[in-house]
Amino acid sequence: MKDMLCDSVFFGVVVSILTYQFGMYIKKKWKLAIFNPLLVSIIAVMILLFVFDVDYESYNDGAKYLSYLLTPATVCLAIPLYEQLELLKNNIKAIMAGLFSGVLISLSCIFVCSLLFHLSHEEYVTLLPKSITTAIGMGVSEELGGIVTITVAVIIITGVLGNIIAENVCKLFHIEDPIAKGIAIGSASHAIGTAKAMEMGEIEGAMSSLSIAVAGLLTVVGASVFANFI
Repeated sequence: MKDMLCDSVFFGVVVSILTYQFGMYIKKKWKLAIFNPLLVSIIAVMILLFVFDVDYESYNDGAKYLSYLLTPATVCLAIPLYEQLELLKNNIKAIMAGLFSGVLISLSCIFVCSLLFHLSHEEYVTLLPKSITTAIGMGVSEELGGIVTITVAVIIITGVLGNIIAENVCKLFHIEDPIAKGIAIGSASHAIGTAKAMEMGEIEGAMSSLSIAVAGLLTVVGASVFANFI
């Protein structure tokens, strides 16, 4: 039975979808930020693979097809942005300043932490794309000579953490403007953070969607420059 399931091309996809639905159920039931559906799904998949002694390759043979949807899903985030196009035009200078600041702070923090913890060049460039969407971050890491699998893990952790704490951070620092919220969340925690921004409001979601694309492009350029510092 185990061999039949593992050999099925649908095994990884079904497990991924079911565990995510389980995560959605947990989040709706307890309504706590820590029960992020993606985080719950990741933990559930790890437990299932361990308990039933299924190797990662067998799971990934089917689950990898879900990653093909990453790029079109990211592109679809342009829809809420289009609906707020007039707002974007009226605040373009402030928005661009926020995006530049977000990307610069992200890259600078990685640089400083790498110096403090004496990371190698390979480890350093692996972490540089942490705040951009996986579809872009994987390419950046590979191009700079980083460890792509670790980059993916760091991007997911960054996104989940941003999704969990974004609202509380905004309250803590009294950030009330919806544009500022969206730009901050999107530039810091990409698509997973954007899911939280969309829950907070339409403007937050639209600005966060914009941040994913623009911050991604800025990081591609910025990471290439920062990669030479270590």
